[in-house]
Amino acid sequence: MESHSEDSAAKLLRAQTHTGNHVLKFIYSMSLKCAVDLNIPDIIHEYGKPMPLSKLIASLKIHPSKTCFIYRLMRILTHSDFFYEHDVTENELEVRYVLTDASKLLLKDHPFSLKYLPQFALHPVIINSWFQFSTWFTNEDPTPFHTANGMGFWDFAAHEPKFNDLFNEAMATDSRLVSSMVVEKCKSVFEGLELLVDVGGGTGTMVEVISESFPQLKCVVFDLPHVVGDLQETENIKYVGGDMFEAIPHADSIMLKLILHDWNNEKCLKILSNCKEAISSKGKVIIIDMVMGNKKEDRELTETEIFFDMVMMITFNGRERNEKEWASLLFSAGFSNYTITPTQGLLSIIEVYP
Repeated sequence: MESHSEDSAAKLLRAQTHTGNHVLKFIYSMSLKCAVDLNIPDIIHEYGKPMPLSKLIASLKIHPSKTCFIYRLMRILTHSDFFYEHDVTENELEVRYVLTDASKLLLKDHPFSLKYLPQFALHPVIINSWFQFSTWFTNEDPTPFHTANGMGFWDFAAHEPKFNDLFNEAMATDSRLVSSMVVEKCKSVFEGLELLVDVGGGTGTMVEVISESFPQLKCVVFDLPHVVGDLQETENIKYVGGDMFEAIPHADSIMLKLILHDWNNEKCLKILSNCKEAISSKGKVIIIDMVMGNKKEDRELTETEIFFDMVMMITFNGRERNEKEWASLLFSAGFSNYTITPTQGLLSIIEVYP
């Protein structure tokens, strides 16, 4: 009887720890955002060698009364593998810090910098939406974001230039990595194309990389007027303002990178129907998005897919989809066939044919 009681207590403690750890992941995220806001990755990088705690503190623009707290911030970030503590020898009196592969991606000059991603994902406007999650279940609002801000995400971005700029920067950093990966691993997707329309292409980061690799390919970045209105055209890239729910410029190929997961099925059908009308009978639509369930053996990737699905629900009234759901959506929009090419990481390329 006593042994059974001990087993039950041990299970309870493990469950408590498991629950607590998941709840406290938020602390990792906010600590990381703080480090990025304070420019800690770039400061350590510019130092050029393992950086002593005292030198790091002296380089930060913080109030003198807060210097004693920096060690505690760095402790949680080294524990979560965003920084390493350099091996301390007997002659060294304090800890020294070096960057990890993860924190190198937070450097402002890294070619695939993700510096703006935590700043956007953890922006107060986004976080406040999560505080309205339970309330949203009791009302008719389309998203918790709407409950928190009185309007949808896209309307809010159109009225708040600084927030819109941060969102575009965050999307651009993702596009740099994705475009490089797509061009390197999936060149055949773009070979033979003459005109590519990047629907929802933002500031054009994706097509800039693509057009460099395929100089014969003309590209159009199609997005809302307030996004593309001030952007300068080049020989191969034009910017066109418009609404993808109304009409899409005609081309032999249309690209939708991380667009459809922002929308529910009804909205996606409208976008895809407009794409079908805009391409020729020999054209195709190139969807770069997640296909959930492709990597069941990878728990971390599956967890990330589920996290993104929650973000889509909270912020955009969208969703991530598995292959069966993608197929239903594409055939409902009138397309006849598709192929899926998984890439490294989360995204897949879905080539869709009329």
